[in-house]
Amino acid sequence: MADADGRGAYPEFVREIVVFGGSAHPALSAEICADLGVPQRPVRLTRFANDCLEVQLQANCRERDVFVIQPLGPPVQENLVELLLMLDAARGASAARVTAVIPYYAYARSDKKSQPRVSIGGRLVADLLVTAGASRVLTMTLHAPQVHGFFSVPVDHLHALREFANHFAHVDLRDAVVVSPDLGNAKNAAALARLLQVPVAAGAKERISDEKVVISSIIGDVEGRDVIVLDDEIARGTTIIELLERLSERNARSVRIACTHGLFSDGALKRISAHPLVRQIVSTNTLPAVADGGGQDLRVISIAPALAEAIRRIHEGESVSALFGAS
Repeated sequence: MADADGRGAYPEFVREIVVFGGSAHPALSAEICADLGVPQRPVRLTRFANDCLEVQLQANCRERDVFVIQPLGPPVQENLVELLLMLDAARGASAARVTAVIPYYAYARSDKKSQPRVSIGGRLVADLLVTAGASRVLTMTLHAPQVHGFFSVPVDHLHALREFANHFAHVDLRDAVVVSPDLGNAKNAAALARLLQVPVAAGAKERISDEKVVISSIIGDVEGRDVIVLDDEIARGTTIIELLERLSERNARSVRIACTHGLFSDGALKRISAHPLVRQIVSTNTLPAVADGGGQDLRVISIAPALAEAIRRIHEGESVSALFGAS
């Protein structure tokens, strides 16, 4: 039996949306709720004397469409356990559906065995989220896109390419080129280049360790050009610093850097900003702003409207990929 709009007939209370935000990024949760036009429901987080956490969702979840917002930024393990407890609480409260909204999925970096006897954290954490109660996942710009397949529930995998394209549309692009730091991110770089109608290039990168990478060459023409570097995530900035050196050797004229997830740990923002080629660093707000002494060149773009629209479409049973494009 279906309604006139084809969504199916069920009681109105089943369709009520309930949104909870964890403690990892309260500003983003508040902005998403404001864009949705719904109140953010309170969550009580208690830490016991033995350092264990307890979560209480302080709103009715029964037969509701529940969304739990929590990026897995530092401290990752604390935020992950809090998310698992919130999902478990929603499921135990008889929610009709529980969607984990994870703007930054940190364990996407752990997608394969790079050495013998190494755990694949991306798959394990995906299993934990589903076991805890997630019946759907909404996330952004996974470091390794194949992590999407680690989940046994539906995943909506968004990106920030349109937000970056809108930002750079106001820049003189006559001599611009989009550069990916490595071949793995070249597909997204090519998509941004198409939106901006400029050429694309990519670095040939080899990761030696967590703290050392080597970019042996750049595939494509960057000489005398204004470069827009697109990366999914910047942590220590090791890859970006190495890429800046290669771009300098190839006589690039200027560099603007865009990343979805700006962790900027260990003073990375200050080091990157200090490079003479760098004109601007752009990041989204999937993670809270980082206090770093070199933040004068950082521009933060909000992805709350995109996440809010995705949540609305999931709730209403509309297509998400039609609006944001499949990743």
